[in-house]
Amino acid sequence: MLEIRSEENGSEVVIYIEGRMDTNSSPKVMEEVEKYVNTAQKIILDIEKVDYVSSAGLRVFVMADQQIIANGGELNVRNVANPIAEIFEMTGFNNMLTII
Repeated sequence: MLEIRSEENGSEVVIYIEGRMDTNSSPKVMEEVEKYVNTAQKIILDIEKVDYVSSAGLRVFVMADQQIIANGGELNVRNVANPIAEIFEMTGFNNMLTII
């Protein structure tokens, strides 16, 4: 099960994601990102409580990054747990995303 919560602070939005980012849940994450992609200068995805990311989940990171950059904003990913960090390293996402 996936839980998503967002906090707006001026032009910055933090989206907290908890659970599994898989084929079924990843579209919900993208929907949440799309709510802010045109208005936020910075979107931070806090994935401290994400315990699994499938290829569909990885695709969300790429699509979100591309959309926010196209709108002149910035995407950051923070609190990446070791299992997810390993996936990012194996796939090269650690070089594609801004991880803080």
